[in-house]
Amino acid sequence: MLFNSYIFILFFLPLALALYFGLNKLGKEKVAMVFLIGMSLWFYAYFQVSYLWILVGSVLFNYLFSKLVYAKKTEKYHKLFLGIGVIANVGLIFYFKYYNFFLENVNAVFGTSMTLLKIVMPLGISFFTFQQISYLVDSYRGETKDYSFLEYALFVVFFPQLIAGPIVLHDEMVPQFRDSKKKNFHHEDFAKGLWWFAIGLGKKVLLADTLGRGVDWGYSNVGILGALDTALVALVYALQLYFDFSGYCDMASGIAAMFRFELPLNFDSPYKALSIADFWNRWHASLGRFLRKYVYFPLGGSRKGKARANLNLFLVFFVSGVWHGASWTYILWGMMNGIARVLYSIFANIWDRVPKWLRCLSTFSFFAGSLIMFRSANVGQALEMYGNLLQPWNLQVSLDFLHQFDVLEFTYIEEHVGFLGSFIEAFPAMHALIVTDAALFMAWVPANCHEKEFKPTVPKAMGTIVLLVWSIVSLSGLSSFLYFNF
Repeated sequence: MLFNSYIFILFFLPLALALYFGLNKLGKEKVAMVFLIGMSLWFYAYFQVSYLWILVGSVLFNYLFSKLVYAKKTEKYHKLFLGIGVIANVGLIFYFKYYNFFLENVNAVFGTSMTLLKIVMPLGISFFTFQQISYLVDSYRGETKDYSFLEYALFVVFFPQLIAGPIVLHDEMVPQFRDSKKKNFHHEDFAKGLWWFAIGLGKKVLLADTLGRGVDWGYSNVGILGALDTALVALVYALQLYFDFSGYCDMASGIAAMFRFELPLNFDSPYKALSIADFWNRWHASLGRFLRKYVYFPLGGSRKGKARANLNLFLVFFVSGVWHGASWTYILWGMMNGIARVLYSIFANIWDRVPKWLRCLSTFSFFAGSLIMFRSANVGQALEMYGNLLQPWNLQVSLDFLHQFDVLEFTYIEEHVGFLGSFIEAFPAMHALIVTDAALFMAWVPANCHEKEFKPTVPKAMGTIVLLVWSIVSLSGLSSFLYFNF
């Protein structure tokens, strides 16, 4: 089920909120928890019911093994059980996400013809599996408590963070599930959650989906793109991905807030970053935290000298690229960012003396350029896009690209304000400029939701209503979030 769908906004979410708080009001706290787990499983199964057994089986398996690596009675086997648990989880991801990719590369290298399997990757498998690996490791370290199965299950499947994160830790969520103060409906928390949700929905529907039309056209016509067209497609994709993921994170945080739960910050205005290190502390912060805690530190972190620390940094970004998908484009993108991160580590003293505006612009430009590799269907297409940038530059932009931004809101206004129609005919880039400039402004200027202390006001209430209505009316079709692919 998608956050940006009629069934979720008009039926699923109101039903979940009403019955969850209603059951708690009646003193049925355990029933309310079971209900929320059930609603989360329905949310997941709505995409495809056959995915459900994988999620449920993963939860049962990992809960059992977390007990085995935590219990004193099995102390001498803790490391063995942890190894089995981690291997099983990694194996699950490998089978569904990388098995065919592995066979394709074996066939290409050795000239074999092994048959690929018809495997459909379950949604969110990387997210809920990494989350449970972290729980297994924390259990082995003795950092978890004697959580009940219901608490563990809700920690994993809580629907706002189930499909695309954030990757939460047990000590962030389970204490909130146990807090009796959070079990009663609270008007201000609901208002704050609705405000966050409206902002996120607007980012997704009004900005990301509109920008995505230009991106899709560009990557469907790589062969005819000029240098300026290619640069604009790369810029627009960087903005689309930003608002798609930022919108999801805002909606997830908003929904959780309506239930009086707080999710960890996962997206902190990354395009304001002044270095690649700063950037990756802001973009998908929960994934960065996981990789730092469960990959970088176990590899030795910075304890074994500068050279080893830089190698470990590179390996973390390599793993990040692999995590994003079974494609050489993702792997190479991860390596590009890994090299940039190592270079920053080496030359930080010089870089940090560069003017702030230039550091911010350079960091953004590098990331947007790396996303050409990330977005391309294959390495060949990425190289063609990079090659396009080396063509002679001129100021001509494809009209077909510009027409991708002729959205209903613009055409409606122009039909009812006579002179605007002729003005747009004379300046066909105006729609694209309005959308792109609005996205650039939103990415760089305002504070994000987490930076603002929420205070209910009449203007904020009116803005929330306008954004919700505008976004809901604009739901002309279902548009999945980009991070659902990872």
